[in-house]
Amino acid sequence: MESTRKITARLSHLKDNDRSFDLEFWQQAGAEAIFAAAWQMVLDMLLMRGENVDQFRLQRSIENIERLRR
Repeated sequence: MESTRKITARLSHLKDNDRSFDLEFWQQAGAEAIFAAAWQMVLDMLLMRGENVDQFRLQRSIENIERLRR
């Protein structure tokens, strides 16, 4: 199955640039794309530090939360 990529670009001067293009882009991309981009930045940062990204994953904790009885 082939995926289609949508390429979006806007040319502007840096001093005239507001954040509207970025906001519109990420709103159209959706939550899954935002999470994937954020995770990729984490992995890139670890690579720059020289850490092994193959063994890195989100830390998960399990807790039991109970309401106190009065």
